[in-house]
Amino acid sequence: MNVTAALANTAWLAASLPAAWRFRRALSDPGTTQTQLLRRLLTRHADTAYGRAHNFATLSNYAEFARRVPLNTYEDLSPWITRVQQGEPNVLTRDPVTHLIPTSGSTSARKLIPFTAALQSEFNAAIGPWIVDLFTRAPSLLFGPAYWSVSPLARNTAEQASAIPVGFADDSDYLGGARARLVSSVLAAPSTLRHLANLDDFRYVTLLCLLRQSDLRLISVWHPSFLSLLLDALPTNWSALLTDLRHGTCGRSASLPASVLSSLGLRPCPTRSDQLAAANPHHPHSLWPALRVVSCWGDAHAASSVDALRARLPGVIVQPKGLLATEAFVTLPFGGTHPLALCSHFFEFLADDATVLRAHELNVGQTYEVIVTTGGGLWRYRLGDRVEVTGHLARTPTLRFLGRSGQVSDLRGEKLSEAFVARAFAAAVASLGKPPRFLMLAPSPASTPPHYTIFLEADFPPLPFTAALEQALRENPHYALCRDLGQLGPVQVQAIAGGGYERYTTAEISRGARLGEIKPVALSLRTDWHQHFALTHAASDVLRR
Repeated sequence: MNVTAALANTAWLAASLPAAWRFRRALSDPGTTQTQLLRRLLTRHADTAYGRAHNFATLSNYAEFARRVPLNTYEDLSPWITRVQQGEPNVLTRDPVTHLIPTSGSTSARKLIPFTAALQSEFNAAIGPWIVDLFTRAPSLLFGPAYWSVSPLARNTAEQASAIPVGFADDSDYLGGARARLVSSVLAAPSTLRHLANLDDFRYVTLLCLLRQSDLRLISVWHPSFLSLLLDALPTNWSALLTDLRHGTCGRSASLPASVLSSLGLRPCPTRSDQLAAANPHHPHSLWPALRVVSCWGDAHAASSVDALRARLPGVIVQPKGLLATEAFVTLPFGGTHPLALCSHFFEFLADDATVLRAHELNVGQTYEVIVTTGGGLWRYRLGDRVEVTGHLARTPTLRFLGRSGQVSDLRGEKLSEAFVARAFAAAVASLGKPPRFLMLAPSPASTPPHYTIFLEADFPPLPFTAALEQALRENPHYALCRDLGQLGPVQVQAIAGGGYERYTTAEISRGARLGEIKPVALSLRTDWHQHFALTHAASDVLRR
């Protein structure tokens, strides 16, 4: 047993008990819980610029709130957020905005989401019940360290002027205060590793830290492919890792920043090196016999990767995470299912017929788009995520994430929208000065690693265009991260010798579309376009130039 980890985990569990108790009690009355939460939000933020513009002070019930306050996209709220970014107080919330958190946008490369102490409390209102449920179901997690990967390999990109800090200095800042310190004390790998710019260095040092932990109990990542790719690096680095374990060294030290190197706490571990000498790096489940739980995404496009991870780690519980976005905590693992985080934010749900329903009005088997109102200043915000109601826990709906609303591709968490891809195309074409005759991007998920393919009919060599498009796509921080981590391969080109639009039209008609309703798209979610745009010898010659 790791005494330090046991004490910290026990303290974190104790701190989470009140939130878990409130959540469990609220499950039986989601309508009242949500009504009270909305009333508190309206009262607290009535004297903000947004509250005055929509007469929050006069709103006495949900019906008036829904009539007076419009549904919003990020673009609708962007002018208000710009005022926040410029340092104006009391715009969307009464609480000071401590940070602006970057995430992928739909029509722009990036959104900046206001983060406040109230929003942090709302996140903790969901994290608390999840942690209590997790430790209750797997008590041995209390007695050992964990590996938490929240936003590894953060990139420092050029920021526009902002009076508010953009992003967090450390991932654990999402929790805040004592909880952040408790989590940091049980980490198997220091959070400083996210500053490593070289991916091979990042994976090597992360594995070195994890292999030191014979009693590693929990691994929490986002997309399961992140962990799979990390484990893939074990065999090729195995001998060097064992040597570094034995001698307390790091073979990558020459390329590591001093701050990262000092945070590793290198020390000789001959006993652990001897334990692993007879182990097989191709069978990672044998390396950490105390590992009990891997937490990761498990819905939508992540489902197949979860199955592969389960096969690779027999005997380990692979727990699908709830639906968690930068903007809001929507569902959490609890009671063997994923109920709505009804103590965190005020939720509404948009049905296919444009009807807006509240949490207690949802129907099992139906699908909805999530709308959220938060203490961070997002009012009736269309999150862009679609969910299916799978049942109820007590009287609270349980939900399954289906994917993004609209034309959005999300193989590994990159969230590429058609509007953003169209803007990236425009930027890439402008760099060449000559438009193509046909141009479309589509995912190629069956390759290893998956990537995106450009279907291109043009008079110019495709490679410069591909490079320009790749650069434009990387303006999306999630796409850039997936590329840097190796979860996505580089964009590839399938050149079309001629008749690109005709082939596209023929394919759409074969799927039942009417000729009059067919229009070109910048981004198609279909994965069978390779067979419709057969690569000719002439096109192959162009690709080689």
